[in-house]
Amino acid sequence: MRRETGFNEIIRKVRKELFGKGPERIHTTFVDNMAITILYGNLTPSEKFLAQEASGKEMVHAARTKMVQKIYPVQFNKELEDYMDSRLLHLFSDIKVEEDIAISVFVFEDNITAK
Repeated sequence: MRRETGFNEIIRKVRKELFGKGPERIHTTFVDNMAITILYGNLTPSEKFLAQEASGKEMVHAARTKMVQKIYPVQFNKELEDYMDSRLLHLFSDIKVEEDIAISVFVFEDNITAK
């Protein structure tokens, strides 16, 4: 199994635990000390309904990005670090609600492409 595939499985599991639905498709690329992950098909039916209104779209965006950035480092750090054999330093995350595409950039302490 490719290392990216295993990483994607962790991300899918985490998202499913956090939001009740994992992404339909994930693509991860490792570059130096970063894992850049694009996630497609993230939103639940309830979130899609809320996002039909501007205020709902803002609420879904805020909830998705803040929850990921707050909970990943606390609850899932060890699993990611053990898998990558490197300490997770930073996580940047955003979602484009209209197109249901999210991106996360995981910044690790070590060069993860050399491992």
